[in-house]
Amino acid sequence: MAERACVKRLLKEYRAICKEPPPQIAARPSPSDILDWYFVIEGSDGTPYAGGYYYGKLKFPPDYPFKPPSIRMITPNGRFSPNVRICLSMSDFHPESWNPMWSVSSILTGLLSFMLDNHQTAGSVRSSDDEKRKLAKASLSYNCENKNCSNFKKLFPEYVEKYYQQQNHERLVGQQPENNLRPRSISVEQTLLQDDSRDKLILNNDAARGRQSKPVPFWLVLLLLSVFGIMIALPLLQI
Repeated sequence: MAERACVKRLLKEYRAICKEPPPQIAARPSPSDILDWYFVIEGSDGTPYAGGYYYGKLKFPPDYPFKPPSIRMITPNGRFSPNVRICLSMSDFHPESWNPMWSVSSILTGLLSFMLDNHQTAGSVRSSDDEKRKLAKASLSYNCENKNCSNFKKLFPEYVEKYYQQQNHERLVGQQPENNLRPRSISVEQTLLQDDSRDKLILNNDAARGRQSKPVPFWLVLLLLSVFGIMIALPLLQI
């Protein structure tokens, strides 16, 4: 059971977080146990974690703030093993370095910073940036659908709503027919170019037809020359 000073301190920190939430962090205690806190860390832009929502848990000792909590990440992320205690200077791995002035906000801010580091420690794993991006893309779905995240929907309904909005958007995009494209507008210049091309095509066709016409038969040429010669000779015969 938590000591009275511990409960008082955690309630004070919860009020402070509600009033001024840390950037990229949401944290709330379990309704059934003040010593169990759950958090969501949003991946930083410009990193392989961008677009990710990482769900985790803080377990505080009954004599907090004089001893540090344990820290676990639940959502697969490529940096820390899921459901394994993480070794940090602010975690229960190092009670000798714990400072009672540290709070839930400072602990999670430190965890976010350490997430962007490549230093290996107990509870950390190695993975490629591509793998981290894939996990970031699937993180919200994992939090909402996986049985290991049973408290996620209860404590963080705003992220559940975000997940459903994403699902609806993807469903609507998938239902649009491929040929449902907006017709392109044709400028005046394009219209004139099309008309000019059409006129050139007509002239070329006419010229081609002229070149392909049949030649005048040779016998017809001889007949015309004979008639023309007779017409010229008749006046001379009458003299």
